[in-house]
Amino acid sequence: MWLAIAALILAGVVLIIVEVVFIPGTTVVGILGLVFTIIGIVVSYGEFGREGGSYVLLGTGIFLAGALYYSFRKGAWKKFSLKTSIDSRVNEGAHADLKVGTEGVAVSALRPMGTAEFQGKMVEVKTNGDYLAAGTRVKIIQIQTNDIVVEPIN
Repeated sequence: MWLAIAALILAGVVLIIVEVVFIPGTTVVGILGLVFTIIGIVVSYGEFGREGGSYVLLGTGIFLAGALYYSFRKGAWKKFSLKTSIDSRVNEGAHADLKVGTEGVAVSALRPMGTAEFQGKMVEVKTNGDYLAAGTRVKIIQIQTNDIVVEPIN
């Protein structure tokens, strides 16, 4: 019976560590880990009595605290973390060939944002609140840091 108790407590602690380190937030994994740990401790009180159950409770607390300490301080989670970052931007380099007054065609519906083609290049654009259908001829009226504002050509 002690093997079943140890397995319940070990599974519970592992699930709690997974919850805290890898899946932050209150989710099913953490709750399931807590339930397994509590069941293991309650069964140990029934099997070993008050004194034996108290030792199991104390040992479980120390084991959980040590496992949490090791997980955070020793960087065990760094083996699984993403180490790369995305440093590109939307429309990066697309402004070089474009200037105010350049004409193009809306490739997708602009509601008010969408895609337009200027000089053979697809560019994300926006309107001043107008909704334009795909295929509408548009003209650039303003170029900002991250936005290209267009209007329909009448």
